[in-house]
Amino acid sequence: MVYWKLKRALFLALSFLLIDSVAFSAIYVAKINGVINPPMVSYVLRVLNKAEREGSLLLIEIDTPGGLLESTRVLVKRILNSKVPVVTYVAPTGARAASAGLFVLEAGTVAAMAPGTHAGAAHPVSFGQKLGKTMQEKVTNDAVAFLKNIASQRGRYNPFLDKMVRESKSLTEKEMLKKGLIDFIAKDRSELLAKLSKRLGISKNETFILVEPNFKEKFLLVLSHPTVAYLMLVLGFYGLIFELSNPGLIFPGIVGFLMIVLGFYSLHVLPLNYAGFALIVFAFILFLLEVKVQSHGLLGFGGIASFLLGSIMLFDKVPDTMKPGGALILAVTVVTALFFLVIVAAGLKALKRPPVSGAEGLIGEVGTAKEDIPEGKVGWVFVHGERWKAEALEDIKRGDEVEVVGVKGLRIQVRRKE
Repeated sequence: MVYWKLKRALFLALSFLLIDSVAFSAIYVAKINGVINPPMVSYVLRVLNKAEREGSLLLIEIDTPGGLLESTRVLVKRILNSKVPVVTYVAPTGARAASAGLFVLEAGTVAAMAPGTHAGAAHPVSFGQKLGKTMQEKVTNDAVAFLKNIASQRGRYNPFLDKMVRESKSLTEKEMLKKGLIDFIAKDRSELLAKLSKRLGISKNETFILVEPNFKEKFLLVLSHPTVAYLMLVLGFYGLIFELSNPGLIFPGIVGFLMIVLGFYSLHVLPLNYAGFALIVFAFILFLLEVKVQSHGLLGFGGIASFLLGSIMLFDKVPDTMKPGGALILAVTVVTALFFLVIVAAGLKALKRPPVSGAEGLIGEVGTAKEDIPEGKVGWVFVHGERWKAEALEDIKRGDEVEVVGVKGLRIQVRRKE
């Protein structure tokens, strides 16, 4: 323990000598507020590039449940090779740098945390696939080495970091400071700036410039949320099945296709359980068959069970805070079931209903004879607001009420209405 403290003190002393005279025109701020994924990394790197072009310090405020390890590697590598100092700061109170967030926190030139925050639980998760024991150990060892290298380069390595990966240990901001895993605690940006002025030799009057994600980044960040991906996938299937059930409507097909494409993009950047996805697809196939085939509800109930199980399994490898809520899954399942049951009920009712259009729709209609029509002869009758050539099945007098009992080509067959 003494060795690591001496090494860290030496590292900080050398750092101060190198950057003591650095002055910055402003401090750019990027916020990791959510899952660390490709859109989030793209946003932070854009702000870092801007800070480098203008010779400004970059502050990354962190509040994340974690994210994708590969995306984290890209971000950490860029931070470690930055041309300007990068300050990582877990804030505000109540925020966390969990899982992948710990790697980003330790990558900062200066690492700080606000009171009431915590970091850790960095054990890697096998997203979308089941790893064997040997492979899981390899992934864990790789993550441990990755975090150790990061902390060592910043002079903040402590053997306890290994437990934060292997055993998913978490520490409060005070415990992180005590173990030398962060440089200081700051309650807000003002206190952070005051402490940075001592560490980096910058002015206490520096201004913070928050750079928000642009439209494209915001759009992709929304798409990459598991709940949004789930809803788009379901709505996309709704649209396609509605179009297949009612060919020619076009609009549901277009909207459904767009939703499916956007949903697939989201699934591409998210950890996906392919068994859950297959169950959802299978459920919609069963629903579609239920519309086309009378199975007395068996296909429909099978679809409901498959849809519910698939929805639960779809994102079972992501942290609980990122998953679609149980209430949402249940609500979507109920709405989906009712949607298809209503369609099926309406379809069956329509099949049993007598025709109301075309020649067959005239059978049973009542009209008036416009002239005398002897039995077996043809004359004019007025039925359903139109004049029809009618064959009399019995003698009919002008003005008699007649009932349509049959259709022969373009003629109808009538008899007197009793």
